[in-house]
Amino acid sequence: MSLGLDQTQLDRYSRHIILDDVGPEGQAQLLDASVLVVGAGGLGSPILQYLAAAGVGEIHVVDDDVVERSNLQRQTVHADADVGRPKVDSAAEFVAELSPDVTVETYEQRATAENIEGLIEGHDVVVDATDNFASRYLINDACALAGIPVSHGAVYRFEGQVTTFEQGEDSPCYRCLFPEAPPDGAAPDCATAGVLGVLPGTIGCFQATETIKLVLGHGESLDGRLLCYDAAEMDIERVPIRPSPDCPVCGETPRIDSVRDVRYDERCAVPE
Repeated sequence: MSLGLDQTQLDRYSRHIILDDVGPEGQAQLLDASVLVVGAGGLGSPILQYLAAAGVGEIHVVDDDVVERSNLQRQTVHADADVGRPKVDSAAEFVAELSPDVTVETYEQRATAENIEGLIEGHDVVVDATDNFASRYLINDACALAGIPVSHGAVYRFEGQVTTFEQGEDSPCYRCLFPEAPPDGAAPDCATAGVLGVLPGTIGCFQATETIKLVLGHGESLDGRLLCYDAAEMDIERVPIRPSPDCPVCGETPRIDSVRDVRYDERCAVPE
């Protein structure tokens, strides 16, 4: 049973198709899926690579940055010849060369409170591959309100973290874990603190795995668990995340009805 897969696709995805828990039905689901990836940098690179290779049929990419030479140590969908180009352009070109089955839509812009609802609409999963707290809280709040699952990842020096927010009845959200952003300077970015080049590849692969599992409806996601990875010690720890009854977006008496209720700067706190 090919479920509409042509001979080239049966060959390309044969290692998925022979898996009992994927099969032709699961591969057809992947080809019909739509995923939004916010960020085409260190985390976004492996996410885009493996979602495209897996045959996720529609991938939308949001990023307003251009490729810099310092990116190339970790952002593997870009090459030296891409320096100065918009990241969404070189990322889309990489995906097109990897898989003809994937349709790529690009948005050369930053996700904001004004456009985030339109960006996330209609997607099966949103992948947070950003590198700043304002974007993380914005994506979390918009997807929690819309009920769209989110794969979240972050990296810092030799350490990374990844989790999934399925938006189920008993699911926590990013604000359950971190009610507001840390003060300025408390968590320096890669440009200030540095990052091991291979680390975003590891965390991004976890995110791609979680995304594919969500599309397939197979396995157990990291919903309710934060996976913390220490590359220096090669150690993995799982930390429980419990839904917070006081969470302003998914708690018992939520105070966020719209992303326009929040100023996504400084601490991303909810006005009293």
